Amino acid sequence: MLRNYYHRVVESLSIAVLVLDRRLRLLFMNPAAETLFELSFRKALKQPLPELLIGAEAFIAGLRHSLDSGHPYLERELQLTFPPGRTVTVDCTAAPLLERDPPSELLLELRQVDWRLRISREENILAQQHTTRALVRNLAHEIKNPLGGLRGAAQLLERELPDPGLREYTGIIIGEADRLRNLVDRMLGPNQLPNDGEVSLHEILERVRVLIAAEASPGIRLERDYDPSIPPLWGDADRLIQAVLNVARNAAQALNERQRGVITLRSRVQRQYTIGAKRHKLVARLDIIDDGPGIPPEQQEQIFYPMISGRPGGTGLGLSIAQSIINQHGGLIECVSRPGETVFTLLLPLERME
Repeated sequence: MLRNYYHRVVESLSIAVLVLDRRLRLLFMNPAAETLFELSFRKALKQPLPELLIGAEAFIAGLRHSLDSGHPYLERELQLTFPPGRTVTVDCTAAPLLERDPPSELLLELRQVDWRLRISREENILAQQHTTRALVRNLAHEIKNPLGGLRGAAQLLERELPDPGLREYTGIIIGEADRLRNLVDRMLGPNQLPNDGEVSLHEILERVRVLIAAEASPGIRLERDYDPSIPPLWGDADRLIQAVLNVARNAAQALNERQRGVITLRSRVQRQYTIGAKRHKLVARLDIIDDGPGIPPEQQEQIFYPMISGRPGGTGLGLSIAQSIINQHGGLIECVSRPGETVFTLLLPLERME
């Protein structure tokens, strides 16, 4: 009875629990481990652990040292890669079962922490966006007031100048003041009242696809991978088109330099998904993927800041405005990039915001 009770407890754990022999062959794995490895215990029984992982030499060496020394082995935020290339991040604890000397079995616990790291990263992005938006608003207020006075003074001066040739200079002052005001307005993003209603995300993606196809180089191909089951979203269609278009244009501009490449527009539904610290029943996930050169690692943490651009002549406002619009809809934009693949992910809750 007691053995069955403990067995049920281990079976109910959300932590992956495995037992390995001295040759690191699997003797036991609970359901959480089956989920992590995407492999049934019946198929995994007696298989060597190194054959179930890709490129985990240091991890395997740590397990063998634990068995030989009789001391536990701990590893935090360890990245494990499973065939055919799926990578997860785990906290690892391994301890020899000291029933024999030297120990013949190893108890291995793996706690998946990807979700915790993702939530922490998302909370950091949201905090950065709120801080940046407050800073830009305050800065815009401080800039626009003297700009208005400067422009007004230039207009008054222009009327009083006796020589028409001197009005060219006041015209330059007025033009530059207007240019700075427009730049500040663009940094603030859309300032009209939202026009919320039911929005089809696939209509938005199709509108963006047509616009990008018209603008991009002929060698750039656009592909679609839509989930037709995604329900309508409550939001402002025009603003959402602007946000998705800004991100897609960023992908097209990354490919325009070499005049070829593929941009993929993909939609999926995530259930019971957390954005920041808030959990949602249904979330629409829009991925905009390009096979361009990627974003340098030192820029990836800054790409949503205004005035930060990796392109010569870029204003650095497109992604900042897109992030602001998606935030206003309760969502978030994330980016993962490496050479040959950049993925911008737009997450939008499907329930109506209060």
